Amino acid sequence: MFQIFSKPLESINLREGLASNEVGAFVCFEGLVRNHNEGKKVIALEYEAFSALCDKEAAKIMQEAYEKFNIFNAKCFHRVGKLDIKEMAVWVGVTSAHRDAAFEACRYIIDEIKFRIPIWKKEYYENGDSGWVNCEECSKAHHH
Repeated sequence: MFQIFSKPLESINLREGLASNEVGAFVCFEGLVRNHNEGKKVIALEYEAFSALCDKEAAKIMQEAYEKFNIFNAKCFHRVGKLDIKEMAVWVGVTSAHRDAAFEACRYIIDEIKFRIPIWKKEYYENGDSGWVNCEECSKAHHH
């Protein structure tokens, strides 16, 4: 399961539905907004997503995780909109019978989400500047 949220992830029960009697391991990853990047002081982030393509590609990633690793359940939630420092930007949760599969699947999901999903990040800096991260096309399309 993959979902995009415009409200804070802290406000929802992320683990709901992941537990079952067979589960022996639960692993999660929380990606938070930090206050720096490449020597610049960051004061906020903004995420934009191409939702239809996100859902389609994320479904493939989640299916791949089920096929590659012996897991029971997996979820991923990603924020869009403007986020402040310390806010949660992405969450991945995985359950399995044993920890190795849960750790491996969690790492696989977050790595593939970051690499393949069309979600773009804009950083806002302390000096008043802003810039899109790892997205040259975004920078060209959003002249200020």
